[in-house]
Amino acid sequence: MADAAADGPRRVLVAADKFKGTLTAAEVSRHVAAGLRRAVPDVVVEALPVADGGDGTVAAALAAGFARHETRVTGPLGEGVTAVLALRGTTAVVEMAEASGLRRLPPGVLAPLTASTYGSGELLRAALDAGARTIVFGVGGSATTDGGAGMLTALGARFQRRDGEPVGPGGGALAEAASADLSGLDPRLARTGLVLAADVDNPLTGPSGAAAVYGPQKGASPRDIETLDAALAHFVRVLEGAVGGRAAQCAAAPGAGAAGGIGFAALLLGARFRPGIEVLLDALGFAAALERVDLVITGEGSLDEQTLRGKAPAGVAAAARAAGREVVAVCGRLALSPEVLEQAGIRRAYPLTDVEPDPAVCVARAGPVLERVAERVTRDFLV
Repeated sequence: MADAAADGPRRVLVAADKFKGTLTAAEVSRHVAAGLRRAVPDVVVEALPVADGGDGTVAAALAAGFARHETRVTGPLGEGVTAVLALRGTTAVVEMAEASGLRRLPPGVLAPLTASTYGSGELLRAALDAGARTIVFGVGGSATTDGGAGMLTALGARFQRRDGEPVGPGGGALAEAASADLSGLDPRLARTGLVLAADVDNPLTGPSGAAAVYGPQKGASPRDIETLDAALAHFVRVLEGAVGGRAAQCAAAPGAGAAGGIGFAALLLGARFRPGIEVLLDALGFAAALERVDLVITGEGSLDEQTLRGKAPAGVAAAARAAGREVVAVCGRLALSPEVLEQAGIRRAYPLTDVEPDPAVCVARAGPVLERVAERVTRDFLV
C-alpha cells in the first residue's frame, strides 16, 4: 500500500490508453472514475491519460496540462490540414499522424507510393517556432512510406533527380533520387533535443522493414512493397553521399522503420530512440503521480500479445510495479492469460464482456459498460 492512502480515502491513478474506435484515453479515464466514485464516493481519483507514441499522443499531453497549439500544415496528399501539437514550457509533444496519418486521407483513399511526410516536418518547425528546445516526436498511424524524405525536405534538406529537378513526393519517387543535400537543415535542430517515441523497433528496409511490415495497412500491394523497399534502400545509398556511413547505421537502427521510415529521418537528425510509452510517462509526470496513489488502473481496447511489445499498459504496469504499486487493467478484449498478465505486472484484467456478454453492446455503449466494470474493480480492490 502507498503511504498516501494509509490514513485517508483510497487514492487511484487511472492511466489508460484509448479504446480504439470507441473511447479516447481521456474518455476512458472519465468513465472509470465515474464507476469508481459510484461504488466508493470518497475515493480520490487522479486521471493521467496515456499513449504509446502513436495516435492519441498529443491528446494525452493536452489532458495532462500541456497547452494546445494549432498550425496549418501539408497533409499526406498535399492538401492543407490543421494540426495540433502540445507545448509546456520549452517541451513540445508532436504527433506525426496529426500531419501525415492515415486519418488525414480522404475516406476510402490510400496512397502507399505517393503519400508524403512533408507536413510532419512543418509540424516540427512549428514546434521550434513556438520555442521548443525538447521535442517528443510520437510516430505511428502514418499514411506514408517515404523514409521521412518529405519531413527532411520541409526542414530544409534537398533531394534532386539526375535532371536537377526535386524528387517528387512519396516513397515511390525516392527511386529517382540522385543527390542529397542536408546543409540547409534548420540550424535550430542542432540545439534541440529530439526524442523519437515509437512502439516498434523495426529497421528501415528488408523483411522486417517499413514497407514489408507496415506497407499493407497503407494499401501497398506485394509489387508496391517491393518498389518501396528498393526505393528506401536506394534513398539510404544516396544519403551516404551526403553524410557517409551514418546513413546506413541509422537505417539499421531500432525504430528506423517506424511510421513508414520517418524514424530513419529522425535518427538522421540526431534523435534518441525510446519506447513511446516510457517517453510519455516521463513527460506527463507519471512517477510523481505514483507517489500519491495506492492503486493504478491502466488499459486499452485490446490486451493481447501486442500489448507486451511496448504498448501503453505494459509500460504503465512496469513503472508502477517498480514503484511498489498494484496494477489492474480494463479493456474491451482480453487475450492474455492470468499468468502472462502477472508477469507483465498486471494483477488482474477486466474486459467489458465481464459485465456485458454482447460484444456489439460493448462497442455501442462502451462508456456505460466501462463504468460497470470499474464498479467491479472497487469491490475487488478498494472495499
